[in-house]
Amino acid sequence: MLKVGVVGATGYTGCELVKILSRHPKVELASLSALVKEPQRFNQLFPQYPDVSLLCENLDIEKVAKECTLVFLALPHTVSLEIAFQFLKLGKKVIDLSADYRLSQEVYEKWYKVKHSHPDLLEQAVYGLPELYKREIREARLIANPGCYPTSALLALAPLMDKELIQEIIVDSKTGVSGAGRKADINLHFSEVSVNVKPYKVNAHQHIPEIEQELSKLAGREVEIIFVPHLIPVDRGILSTIYLSLNKEISEREVFALFKDFYNQSPFVKLFRNSLPQTKDVIFTNYCALGIRIVAKKAIVISAIDNLVKGAAGQAVCCNICDGVVFFDNLAHLSVFAGPFSH
Repeated sequence: MLKVGVVGATGYTGCELVKILSRHPKVELASLSALVKEPQRFNQLFPQYPDVSLLCENLDIEKVAKECTLVFLALPHTVSLEIAFQFLKLGKKVIDLSADYRLSQEVYEKWYKVKHSHPDLLEQAVYGLPELYKREIREARLIANPGCYPTSALLALAPLMDKELIQEIIVDSKTGVSGAGRKADINLHFSEVSVNVKPYKVNAHQHIPEIEQELSKLAGREVEIIFVPHLIPVDRGILSTIYLSLNKEISEREVFALFKDFYNQSPFVKLFRNSLPQTKDVIFTNYCALGIRIVAKKAIVISAIDNLVKGAAGQAVCCNICDGVVFFDNLAHLSVFAGPFSH
């Protein structure tokens, strides 16, 4: 039985982690912590989880380390920097869902406007996208879980990056409000979000360097993108429509074959052949659904994920392959709400 702890258990991603981990037969959820006024049982804070009676209390790193082998950090960006270091120093494995260990020191400090206090750990950190780094994840002590937008974009682009096909990449993404986290912000109020589609941080979003970093590794050259995120009036889900200019013509059948071969061993990537993905196909699941259309020397790849599951908590749980625990069956049956897939 793998003993795990969740730090930041009361946020949207933290709650999703608790839901997944508490239902797994090979996991013991041993510790829950968050910024709380006083210790309280999790099912009192969140009655929708009646079976999770574990006490949620303020973080005591040494206490959590004694209770757990593996710790999930579901904390805001910049907050995990020191906490991850402390757990690693105590011999624990850490899966960090913030951006604090995803990027190089220079790029992180430029985009997140804070000095990185443990740059030495960046060399140890493994980017936690199982479809690309499964082998490295198995041996990792520190896993940097990808962001939600990068997950959606990278899975849509990875099979094409080493084919010398792509000239230009435009990523147009729509996300639900939960992507902004559980916080008081007037821009996230119902009356502001309802009946509205809002572009924000156009080509200035902090996930741009993360996407470009991983695409550049795959391509073996520097890759730049145009990224336009939008906020839409739903609670969860990301739909990314990615427009590609190609340097030669290629058939839709050929591209589909490339994707099918690339994801042959990836149980949570589903390819749509006769239809195109939509968010209702994937919400409450750990799947990424991909659809492809080709017109002459232009390609369109559509990617749908649940930002809280495949874009955060579910993906983090998949990274437990580093502990040899098989989580796939549990994640594959997360929800009855997902629609059928067209293979």
